[in-house]
Amino acid sequence: MAKAKEIDNTTVTKSSGNVFADMGLPNPEERLLKARLASMIYDVTEARAWTQQHTAEVLGIAQPDVSNIVNGRLKNFSVERLIHFLSRLDQRVTITVQDEIEDTPPQEIIISTKSMEREAITQY
Repeated sequence: MAKAKEIDNTTVTKSSGNVFADMGLPNPEERLLKARLASMIYDVTEARAWTQQHTAEVLGIAQPDVSNIVNGRLKNFSVERLIHFLSRLDQRVTITVQDEIEDTPPQEIIISTKSMEREAITQY
């Protein structure tokens, strides 16, 4: 939890950088990740001026599910599924893994529809 201090009879609490942790909710890191992914989905569809119905068709889900994503109701969506939606929107998702203790080079996992298509072609 973030540390609180009083200024002019108003309590001000400095954020930890994760509103879900500040609120004491379970799994705050996962909640923040899901919120950031959903925000990116929203940004892409807004930039393309897509309706929720068109977005639903592209993502292969129902329009109410798109509404849930853009309104931050993410309980029924896994991180993996949100990443899949970004990939369907032609967004490249890169996951970087690096040991925080040992100084080793980072390893990257790239998820994109184009790289998946190339893998499918080379595998068969």
